[in-house]
Amino acid sequence: MAAAKYVYTFSEGKADMKSLLGGKGANLAEMTNIGLPVPPGFIITTEACKEFYKAGRQFPEGMEAEVEQKVTWLEQTLGKSFGDPNGPLLVSVRSGAVISMPGMMDTVLNLGLNDNTVIGLAASSGNPRWAYDCYRRFIQMFGNVVLDIEHHRFEAVLEDQKYKRDVKFDNQLTAEDWQEVIKQYKYIVRRETGAEFPQDPRVQLYKAIYAVFNSWENDRANVYRRIHKIPDDLGTAVNVQTMVFGNMGDDCGTGVAFTRNPSTGENILYGEYLTNAQGEDVVAGIRTPLPISKLQEEMPDVFQQFSTTCTLLENHYKDMQDIEFTIERNKLWMLQTRNGKRTAQASIRIAVEMVEQGLITKETAILRVDPNQLDQLLHRRIDPNATLDILAKGLPASPGSASGKVVFDADLAEKMNEQGQKVLLVGTETTPDDIHGMVASQGILTSRGGMTSHAAVVARGMGKPCVCGCEAIKIDMENKQFLVGNHVVKEGDLISIDGTSGQVIIGEVPMIEPDLSAEFLKLLEWADDIRSLGVRANADTPEDAAKAKEFGAGGIGLTRTEHMFMAQDRLPIVQEMILATTLEERAEALAKLLPMQEGDFYGILKAMEGLPVCIRLLDPPLHEFLPNAEELAVEIAKLKLTNSDSDKIREHEDLLRKVRSLSEFNPMLGHRGCRLGITWPEVYAMQARAIFQASARLVKEGYQIEPEVEIPLVIEIKELAYLRELVEKVAEEVMESTGVDFHYTVGTMIEVPRAALLADEIATQAEFFSFGTNDLTQTTLGFSRDDAEGKFMHAYIDKKILTENPFVVLDRKGVGKLMQWTVENARRVKPDLLIGICGEHGGEPSSVEFCHMIGLDYVSCSPYRVPVARLAAAQAAVIAKDQSKGKATESGQK
Repeated sequence: MAAAKYVYTFSEGKADMKSLLGGKGANLAEMTNIGLPVPPGFIITTEACKEFYKAGRQFPEGMEAEVEQKVTWLEQTLGKSFGDPNGPLLVSVRSGAVISMPGMMDTVLNLGLNDNTVIGLAASSGNPRWAYDCYRRFIQMFGNVVLDIEHHRFEAVLEDQKYKRDVKFDNQLTAEDWQEVIKQYKYIVRRETGAEFPQDPRVQLYKAIYAVFNSWENDRANVYRRIHKIPDDLGTAVNVQTMVFGNMGDDCGTGVAFTRNPSTGENILYGEYLTNAQGEDVVAGIRTPLPISKLQEEMPDVFQQFSTTCTLLENHYKDMQDIEFTIERNKLWMLQTRNGKRTAQASIRIAVEMVEQGLITKETAILRVDPNQLDQLLHRRIDPNATLDILAKGLPASPGSASGKVVFDADLAEKMNEQGQKVLLVGTETTPDDIHGMVASQGILTSRGGMTSHAAVVARGMGKPCVCGCEAIKIDMENKQFLVGNHVVKEGDLISIDGTSGQVIIGEVPMIEPDLSAEFLKLLEWADDIRSLGVRANADTPEDAAKAKEFGAGGIGLTRTEHMFMAQDRLPIVQEMILATTLEERAEALAKLLPMQEGDFYGILKAMEGLPVCIRLLDPPLHEFLPNAEELAVEIAKLKLTNSDSDKIREHEDLLRKVRSLSEFNPMLGHRGCRLGITWPEVYAMQARAIFQASARLVKEGYQIEPEVEIPLVIEIKELAYLRELVEKVAEEVMESTGVDFHYTVGTMIEVPRAALLADEIATQAEFFSFGTNDLTQTTLGFSRDDAEGKFMHAYIDKKILTENPFVVLDRKGVGKLMQWTVENARRVKPDLLIGICGEHGGEPSSVEFCHMIGLDYVSCSPYRVPVARLAAAQAAVIAKDQSKGKATESGQK
C-alpha cells in the first residue's frame, strides 16, 4: 500500500479536490492552473489534520519530510532561502477549511523573519521602515496564534509607541519606532513563555503549522461550526504561500473584493483596499479602507487587470467570488478566491440574474439560495414614515433593522439574551472570539472596520443587521458608554440600527413588514415549477389564512380549533361546557359555541377558496381551558380570611374540586384528542356541524370549498370508525336541512407510534393522513418537549449524543422510520391516500427534503415559512433528480 501523500504544490491541485485541499487551497490551485498571478506555495491536506488528531495532536509520519521537499522546491523556484539574510524566503501560513469559516481559525504572516533576515530585508528593499514593520507584525501574530499570548498585550505596546510619537496610524511610525516595538514584543514573549522568540525559520514553520491544525478545535471555530451545522470531522488544510507585500510604499496595497455586491446582489465590483498596507489590515478594521472604485483613479492599469480577472473568475466558477489581492510595486497578485457569502436578498438576485445571463440553469439557481436565509427577507424594517432621532451614520454592512439595549461585552450579550432581553452588540470592532455575543444580539454596531470586516461578514452570514465604520462613535469601555459629540449612550440604553442605510438611531423605532422583490417572486415561481411536494400553511384565523395564500400556500394543512376557544369572549362558555354536570347543561353551552365556530370556519374556508382546508377537531387536555388549581386555592383562602360571602366561597370550592378532578398526571398522554370525542361525542358533533353549516353557506354563495375534517390522536381503527360515522351523520343532517350538497373528507393525524405501526388498518377508514411530528417525536423519543429543551437537550447537542434538536430538525433515524413505514403500509391498501405533515418540521429544509424522499403529498408550516418550504421542496426535487442521474450513470458504466 502506497504511503499517504500529505503535501501538494498549487500546480498539483484542482478545484474538485476541495475535501482534501480545503476550499482555499483548491481555489489557489485552480487559479494557478488557469494562469492567474498567484504567489507559489503548497498545501498540507485535511487528511494530515485528521491524522494529527488521531495521533493525539502529533504530525503524521512522513508529513514533515514532504514539507521539507516542498520548502526546497520553493527555495529553488524563487532563488531565496529560509534564514538567508541576503534573500530570505518569507511565507504566510493560513488555515483552509473545506467549508469557508471566515475569521474562525488562525493565520501567520511574514514567517521566516528573524533578527538577521530583517536586516537583510531592510537592505535589499531599501525600505527599513517597511522591513521592521513586517517583523513586528510577524512577532505579534506568531505570539498570539502560536505562543498563545493575549493580543492586547502587543496592542498596548503599539498604542503606547503611537502615543509617544503623537501619531494616529501604524504607517506613520519610523524604522526606529518599530525597532523599539520589536524589542518590547520580544520581552513580552520571554516574560510570557520563559523562552526567547524562535529565530530558526523551520522551527517557526512547524510551530505555525501545528497552531493552524490546533485552531480547528478552538472555541470560536467550534461555535461557528455548531451554528452553521458544519461537521466536526472535516479538518482543515494548511496553506503555505510565498509572501507578497502591500506595505512597501504608496505603489502597494491590499484589498478584499466581491465580483458583485454581497448585500444587494447588484452586478458591480464591490470591495475595499488600503494603500501601503498588509493582508489583515483591511478585514481587521484597523484603518477604514477605500472603496474599490477609487483604485481605478489611483492605479488604473492595476484596476483594469483586476477587473478582467474578476470577470474571468466569475465566469469560471459561475458564482459570485470573494477575492483577496495584494499589489506589490504596481503588480497585482491574487491571494484567494472563494464563493462569496451574501445576504438572502443578494443570493436571490445573483441567482436569478445569472440564469438570465446564461451562466447557470434554473435548477442551479434554486440550489444556490439557502432556504433558511429567506427568513431575512421576511423580517421587519424601519417604517419610512417614522420620525427618527438619528445619532450617527456608519457603513451599511448588513441589511435589516434592529432595536435593543446597548451592550459592549459578548458574554453579557449572551447572558441578557438568555434572560429574554433584546441587545445590540457595540464595539470598536468585533473579533472571532465575539461569535457567541453576535449570535445573541439583534444586531452589531462598530466604530471601525469596513464592509468586509469581521463584523460585516459574520453578520451577513447570520442575517443580522450591522453598521460598521461608524467613526462618529467614541467608545469608552472603562465607563461602559459611547459618545457622539456631547451625547452619551450608556450600556443598557435603547438604540436602533438600520443596516441598509447605516443609520444609528436613538431609542426603539417602529417597524413594518417587508415586500418581496421581483427576483424573489420569480425564483419562487421556478421553485413551484420544479417541486412535486405541495406546500400548505398552519392557520387558525382568516387573517393567517390570507397571509398564507399571499405567500403562496396551496391550502391549509392544520387549523387548530382549540386556539379559537381561548378568546376572552369564548373562554367562559368553554369552561361552562367543561364543568357541565349533565348532558343538557353541556348541550346548552355547545349551542352558544356553535355560531362562533361556524363563523370561524366560514372565514377560513372563504379566505382559502378553491384550496383544501384541514380542520383538526378539539385536541388539547381540558384543564388548559380551566383556572389554575393553585391560584384558585389561594383565592379561596383570601376569601375566607376576609369573611367574604359564603355562597361565593362555596362556588369557588366546587370549581376547585372540578378542576382537580380533571387534572392529570401526564396531560399530554391523557384525556385529549379523539378520546375526548369518544367520551363527549357531542363536542365533536358541534364542531362538525359548524364546519358543515359554514360549508353549506359558502356553496350557496358560489364558493368552491374543500374542507378536510381531521380526527386527532387516533391509536386504533375503531376510534376512527366511530368518530367518522359521527361526522358523516352530521354532514348528512346539514345537507338535508340546507338542501346543499358539499364535498368533504375525513382523515386523521398520525402522532403516536401505534397509529404509525397500524397504518394499513387505519388507512381503510381514512381519506388522508397528516403527521403531527411534534407529538410523534415526543412519543417516539420519550421526551417531553418542554422538559427536554429546558433541561437536557443542550447537553445532548453539546456532547454530540444528538446532532440536532429533534423538535427542530426531523429525527430521520427514529421518527423518520415510523413515517416511512406509515406511508408504505398505508398506500399498500390505499394507493391514492393523501399524506402530509403539519408539525413544525414542515417548514425546516432538511425535514422538507425527507418528506419528499418518502413520498408525502405536502408539507404544512407557519405562513411566514411558506416561501422557505416552497424553495426547500424544489431543492429536494433537484437533488433527488441529480442523485437518480448519478445512479443511472453508475449503472450504465457497470
